[in-house]
Amino acid sequence: MYLVVDIGGTLVKTALMDRGGKIIKKDSRPSSRENIEAFDKVLFASIDAMYSEDVRGIAVSTPGAVDTDTGVIYNGGSFPFQHGVNMKAKLKERYDVAVAIENDGRCAALAELWLGSLKDKRDAIVLVLGSGVGGGILMDGKVHHGRNLLAGELSYVMDAVDPESKKAAFFGSTGSAVNMIKHINKEKEVADITDGKKAFEFINAGDAAANQIFDEFCLSIAVQILNLQYIFDPEVFAIGGGISAQPIVTERIQRTVKELKQANPFHAADPTIVSCHYQSDANLYGALYHYLTEHEKTGRN
Repeated sequence: MYLVVDIGGTLVKTALMDRGGKIIKKDSRPSSRENIEAFDKVLFASIDAMYSEDVRGIAVSTPGAVDTDTGVIYNGGSFPFQHGVNMKAKLKERYDVAVAIENDGRCAALAELWLGSLKDKRDAIVLVLGSGVGGGILMDGKVHHGRNLLAGELSYVMDAVDPESKKAAFFGSTGSAVNMIKHINKEKEVADITDGKKAFEFINAGDAAANQIFDEFCLSIAVQILNLQYIFDPEVFAIGGGISAQPIVTERIQRTVKELKQANPFHAADPTIVSCHYQSDANLYGALYHYLTEHEKTGRN
């Protein structure tokens, strides 16, 4: 049995899973962006609640540029205070079991490669739509990390730059599902602006204001999909994150890509876009797969 941790900008999810990817038990609690002490308190409490002598190892999915060999996190993504932290060593010292750690976007890609929508694909890109935009790039059937561990860090991609100030709009903001949901709920005066279910009720009901905001969000995603198609030319894009459980997300992104192509006949790309099979649990499955390949030499099924 393995203890798997998915550290997200909103929640820390934990699960007990077997070698075949079956989730035996699952839990979550709000993550903390306050400082490293508050972050560790939540992380350790999450693991402690699941840990037992039956746990063979700990697998972790986390934001940031991750050196999977050393376990050091760089930049930290949603948790900048994680920069330079060796989470692998920290957890190994505390729990005395084998630990594997990987970037969250790459975990999502690994999940889909192992058991999901990218099985038997060689070149693909996963877009994880959450607090920011995580990315996992598969090249020749393997996750691509890049020389500086930044491959797939799509939140840092610039959407537009003001020519005078040189200030940029970043894809991690314009493509943020969390920001989109908050924007809709503020517009509709919903008490809990983080309520994704409520925001999609407005979208699916055809509410004009909600759909205008949603369309702008999907346009941001569609633009970058077309850009990435020319750069990497993958077989397929898979849309992940909790909102990918809503069919309208992938459908609207597909429609928007077609509209962009029609408005700009110069385009030659024709990207294939699907939904991730594992949606909000993708990082758990991918973290486990990474652990198994690192510590137990498990190959692709």
